[in-house]
Amino acid sequence: MSDGNVIDINEKKPLEWRKYTKIGIFLLILLVLFITVLTNIFIVREGEYKVVRQFGEVVRIDATPGLSYKIPFIQTVETLPKYQMVYDVAKEEINTKDKKRMIIDNYSVWRIEDPKAMIANARTVVNAEAKMGEFIFSVIRAELGQLNYDEIINDEKSSRGSLNDRITERVNVLLKEANYGIVVTDVRMKRTDLPPENEQSVYTRMISERESTAQQYLSMGDAEKNRMIANTDKEVTELLAKAKAEAEIIRAEGESQAAQIYNQAFSRDVEFYDLYRTLESYKKTIDGETLIVIPSDSPYAKILSGYIE
Repeated sequence: MSDGNVIDINEKKPLEWRKYTKIGIFLLILLVLFITVLTNIFIVREGEYKVVRQFGEVVRIDATPGLSYKIPFIQTVETLPKYQMVYDVAKEEINTKDKKRMIIDNYSVWRIEDPKAMIANARTVVNAEAKMGEFIFSVIRAELGQLNYDEIINDEKSSRGSLNDRITERVNVLLKEANYGIVVTDVRMKRTDLPPENEQSVYTRMISERESTAQQYLSMGDAEKNRMIANTDKEVTELLAKAKAEAEIIRAEGESQAAQIYNQAFSRDVEFYDLYRTLESYKKTIDGETLIVIPSDSPYAKILSGYIE
């Protein structure tokens, strides 16, 4: 028992315990709510899609960067790449138009354009790449099957640039028809190889072709050399003939002028001209072995003996 001024401590304890218990429960509930909200808020980053599923079905796709949310315990979130990816297509063997076997190694650059369609039809990125690889191989086999082997490997005859564009375009058509929600940006050929059993025969043929081409160039060079020599000889012959003709004309003109000068000179003294002509005849008829028999009283003998009247 107690009077009005005395408080029984045993009576107060249950009241305080209930008060603190309520506060603790309230704080615990707040903490659970905070953690629940915090764990169901997610960040959408550049270069990715956030796919929100509810009971396995896609209910929302977030592509805008920033904060987003999902319903706790009901919805789940998965991430898909939004950026361009590179897929290394498996090596495959194909036959060319001229029945040559080749091993083709390609790669492709691709991206997810419609994630909802990709999930609905391909379900995963791995499956999407597998389907894309099948389409690429099918198109490459069809395209290269229309070309000869040397048109593919020979840089001078190669049409790989336009070929890559055609392959990319056709693969995208097939992907669009199948509604896989992905787009191929580019398909490129990394390398082309031969099956080991065919390499040596092809190398031998290539060497033979190169030697044939070299011989053709040499023959063309020899023909061009002979043509130039013939043209040069022709020009030289024409120039010599022209020079000789001009020389004959000049010589004839000189002789004509000389004859005129001789006539003018000799007409002034006829006896001197006769003497000159006689002496000129001596130069042509007399040498160290010449034997001349003439009368002693002939003018010729008198001149030779030094007797001049």
